[in-house]
Amino acid sequence: MAGHLPRLLPALALALGLGAIAAPPLAADVRIKDIAQFEGVRENQLVGYGLVVGLNGTGDSLRNSPFTERSIEGMLERLGVGNLTDEQMRTQNTAAVMVTAMLPPFARRGSTIDVVVSSLGDATSLRGGTLIVTPLTGADGEVYAVSQGPIAVAGYAAQGANASIVEGVPTVARIENGATVENEIDFDLAAMNSIRIALRTPDFTTAKRVEQAINAHMGSIARTLDSGTVEVRSAAKVDIPGMLAEIEGLRVQPDAIAKVVIDARSGTIVIGSEVRIAEVAVSQGGLTVIVKEEIEVSQPEPISIGNTVIVPQTEVTVEEQEAQFSILEGDVSLQRLVDGLNAIGVTASQTISILQAIKAAGALHADLEII
Repeated sequence: MAGHLPRLLPALALALGLGAIAAPPLAADVRIKDIAQFEGVRENQLVGYGLVVGLNGTGDSLRNSPFTERSIEGMLERLGVGNLTDEQMRTQNTAAVMVTAMLPPFARRGSTIDVVVSSLGDATSLRGGTLIVTPLTGADGEVYAVSQGPIAVAGYAAQGANASIVEGVPTVARIENGATVENEIDFDLAAMNSIRIALRTPDFTTAKRVEQAINAHMGSIARTLDSGTVEVRSAAKVDIPGMLAEIEGLRVQPDAIAKVVIDARSGTIVIGSEVRIAEVAVSQGGLTVIVKEEIEVSQPEPISIGNTVIVPQTEVTVEEQEAQFSILEGDVSLQRLVDGLNAIGVTASQTISILQAIKAAGALHADLEII
């Protein structure tokens, strides 16, 4: 690193100087439907408890999963089979599962949705199983769908006497179109006299641009309520679905706060286009400690009395690197700073340390988020 530091200032000056004369890239316009959603038009979570049968000895052990045994007894009693003792319940091909699904907006009776099946007990795999009829309820306790069918497992598990291998998660499975909608959620879109547009990332600038785009295309019918909501008023006898189709196709240029996101584990750095730094002096130096361990064997001379012993040899070397200051002028794009650091061979961990130090000095005009 010491050999690279004297070239820090020229390399940075080249990277920053060349970028200073280039025009900043313009943000692309996106559709409103890609950055916002209409209030009330959303999915709803469904959940249910059921049994998966037909497993090849990979189901729940009834001793460790008593709820599975109770569920089997209840199911058999409803089917006319009862009076079973605990000694007679020794099956290993059944597993208790939780079934989850997302009910899409405007789902009608008879339509199908996908479900996810997850093991609740100590089953080792759900491969080859079949889900028995399972009602799926919403947050209000009402049944909105019923699920049943053979499940598909992406992962697998194999076990021998002394070794085992597991790929993926064999205790989680899916059923494509595995649930039938039995109840609808009442939502009369045509009867509404106003529609609210909710931004996925609240921002006053973006909300105002959405309002301006709608008013420019359809007249003065939109107004901004807050940083995340734009209200659109509809006149009498207006085709609401047609109006929403026009609105979601309009294009705006979204705005965002300046942010730097750092993944310290992988060394990934993501920088927003609006990130800027003030004038600051940067010095990168450090202390390198090298520890070498060698093992030597000491043996007695031939035809002599003594024991063979192991003698560890440790060598510690300390190298101190000379720190060099580089002055970065104000209003410089952080992307050009990182390009300059990469050009002289600064590692990702050293770049992260420099960015954290610039933020601590108050010269980084952006949010620094470490994940």
